[in-house]
Amino acid sequence: MPVCPSRVDSRVLDLDTAVKDGVLGGGVGFGGGFAEKLDLKKMIQELDLIDVPSVFICPISLEPMEDPVTLCTGQTYERSNILKWFNLGHFTCPTTMQELWDDSVTPNKTLHQLIHTWFSQKYLQMKKKSEDVNGSAAEILDAVKKVKGQARVQSLKDLRRMVANHPTVRKTVVDKGGVNLLSSLLGPYTSHAIGSEVVSILVNLNLDSSSRLTLMQPAKVSLVIDMLNEGSIETKINCTKLIQTLMEHDDFEVEIVASHSLLAALMRLVRDKRHPNGNLAGLKLLKSICSHKQVRILIVNIGAVPQLVELLAGMNPECLELILFILDAVSTVTEGKLALSSCSDTIPNMVRILMRVSERCTQLALSILWSICKVSPEDYSTIGVDVGLAAKLLLVIQSGCDPLLKQRSAELLKLCSLNYTDSIFISKCKLTRTIR
Repeated sequence: MPVCPSRVDSRVLDLDTAVKDGVLGGGVGFGGGFAEKLDLKKMIQELDLIDVPSVFICPISLEPMEDPVTLCTGQTYERSNILKWFNLGHFTCPTTMQELWDDSVTPNKTLHQLIHTWFSQKYLQMKKKSEDVNGSAAEILDAVKKVKGQARVQSLKDLRRMVANHPTVRKTVVDKGGVNLLSSLLGPYTSHAIGSEVVSILVNLNLDSSSRLTLMQPAKVSLVIDMLNEGSIETKINCTKLIQTLMEHDDFEVEIVASHSLLAALMRLVRDKRHPNGNLAGLKLLKSICSHKQVRILIVNIGAVPQLVELLAGMNPECLELILFILDAVSTVTEGKLALSSCSDTIPNMVRILMRVSERCTQLALSILWSICKVSPEDYSTIGVDVGLAAKLLLVIQSGCDPLLKQRSAELLKLCSLNYTDSIFISKCKLTRTIR
């Protein structure tokens, strides 16, 4: 069977006219001997392009074709995709739905060569650009060692942009000893202009154990915390990411984050209504560091509990869950229980959350309510009943949520009922409609 040529804009797409007419972008001629040396599958995966000519796309998978074959209807598909179609018992053309009078497939060698050449051109261009940018990054690293002042700041800015935009540069910086160089720039006499650029680069690099250990030196951590207090929103977010990375080290010591200055800076970041992305970054770090008991006590001591309770009303679900996680962690220490129970908004806000956001949020809110009610069952369970806790607990019990969650709700409901007779409890809680 003759190979049916593919068409673009009603023109035959063959090897010569495609390049001549610029259908595939032109610019680099065919030939040169490089096409057959490059693996098409590898090029497609590494390039991951979104502007691939439609004629190269398989109509079934909507992915670039590596082995195009043409049916008797003239339609072309990736070989593996059309064979799967046949194996499912279909003997039609997927695009036209015509019945096939011949189920054989013919390799579309012309289209395959066009695809291979087009991707080869793009791939070689990418490699050339990558080599150029990696060479520039190495030159900048050398310059950073030699220049001072504003010239160093500018060099770091240039490197930051390259690291952010080119994944290969990140590896180059690491391979060229850039992490040690950048770490050496952080210290007690480092300006925030230098420090913020260094941190913005480091958070994009793959830091090994030795690098993290170096960055945990007190003088370096102190500078990062200072910038977390006084830097731009971008710098603050980068500082939280760097501290988060340091916490993943096996030799991480809690004293690094057991700092009033750090916690105060994080709370300011969490309360900043102008920058929601900063809220999320601050809460993520708070969640990590509150796993340490002594930090939970510090969180209470800086007055963070009522601030976090107040924030519950206006946060998106992701931030809300993080706040609940932090408050639940704080409720495991005596100081935290007292802070939560003494805040008049705690119980109403927790009751409001039940069955309204997610099962995880309901679980955390119930855990917090349980901790508070156990402090003084008569007082706090009564407050809970007055704001509708019992009705919410019945909803949880009747829902299809986790059995352990239902069990905790039943225990808390029993605790709430201790101060009342059955009839008064039903009456006070306005549960008649729910029970019926």
